[in-house]
Amino acid sequence: MKQFEITAHKRDSFTKAAVKQLRREGRVPCILYGNQMDTIHFSVLEKDLRNLIYTPNSYIVSLNIEGKNQLCLLQDSQFHPLTDRILHLDFLAIDPEKPVSVHVPVVLKGNSVGVREGGKMYVLNRKLLVSANLEDLPDTLDVDVTDLALGEAITAEDLEFDNLQILTPKSAIVCMVKMTRASISDAAAEAEEDEAGEAEEGTEATEGATEDVAEKTEEA
Repeated sequence: MKQFEITAHKRDSFTKAAVKQLRREGRVPCILYGNQMDTIHFSVLEKDLRNLIYTPNSYIVSLNIEGKNQLCLLQDSQFHPLTDRILHLDFLAIDPEKPVSVHVPVVLKGNSVGVREGGKMYVLNRKLLVSANLEDLPDTLDVDVTDLALGEAITAEDLEFDNLQILTPKSAIVCMVKMTRASISDAAAEAEEDEAGEAEEGTEATEGATEDVAEKTEEA
């Protein structure tokens, strides 16, 4: 998995006035905790966080706090309810020698049978929680949907990847193909055509039988 590098500065004052001053300077207050380390309070330039926050990708964060590097994950984000500005971030320190649990984006591969038949693909879980060693963490989880038919779904239980464990509940639906009005109409039209064809065959058979009876009657 790709790493995202951030340069940060420690902060010693935690008053409301100090936090407001940080935000006026375009900085975001953050904390780092976990991995049996003391909690560290720091700040980061808001512009340096945009490519980490406003993206569908997941990253291992390489945090440089005044010359000291620490690998971590973005654990929690707080945003302003009106402006959507970043208010506060929590980072979780990780041990590079131990398995890491992280949400990885799902990428669908292939053109499913159900979509080709007029259905619509729905993605219900765009990221799955997995556990793996750092060197085995992928950037994406590629899911082949080529054989997915109308009305069928792929769940977390159906997926298997090398060197990682899926922690998302097995019953969680990753994606599914639902019938659209168009596909329902097409199916109904085909059914009507089949019924009409069967009716015509029945009529022809009846007419043939009637003609046979008439001929026999005339002969008698």
